[in-house]
Amino acid sequence: MTAHTETATPTLTDRERSTDFSRISTEGIVAGLIGAATVAVWFFILDAIQGRPLYTPTVLGTALFGNASALDAPERIQASFETALMFTWVHVLAFAVLGGIAAYLLMLAERDPNYGFGILLFFVIFMFGFLVGAMTFAEKVLHALAWPAILVGNLLAAATMAAYFRRHHPNLTIRP
Repeated sequence: MTAHTETATPTLTDRERSTDFSRISTEGIVAGLIGAATVAVWFFILDAIQGRPLYTPTVLGTALFGNASALDAPERIQASFETALMFTWVHVLAFAVLGGIAAYLLMLAERDPNYGFGILLFFVIFMFGFLVGAMTFAEKVLHALAWPAILVGNLLAAATMAAYFRRHHPNLTIRP
């Protein structure tokens, strides 16, 4: 006669799952807000130096909310607080979603360090894909705004978000 013993795999209780989801969501939203604020400050500084505060979010808002014909003569676009505010709202929401995804992927990498390199590679490809997509689908916007400024803004946002995540995940290891 043989004895059959089963080892139970540890499972999370509903309360632990809820706490985990809450922590990940909060962390992701905060990271997204940091990234969005970094980009907003970057472009505010660039626009202020050029003597056109709120120009960049106005141009992006104009393109996003359907007045693409105005982008034929971007130098004529007047800065609009309302358009800049509407675009900023969408921008913050997009960054909050990206921050949430990043927080979830980091949680996976903490549980299994082998995911780490794949996640890092995913974000590098995502950043490159964003630029290629912008060059392909938003050519008029790139004529109105300098694409190197957009690249620098995105890299600054990624760096500030990475610093925030690094502070909250000091023991995270990444294995190839």
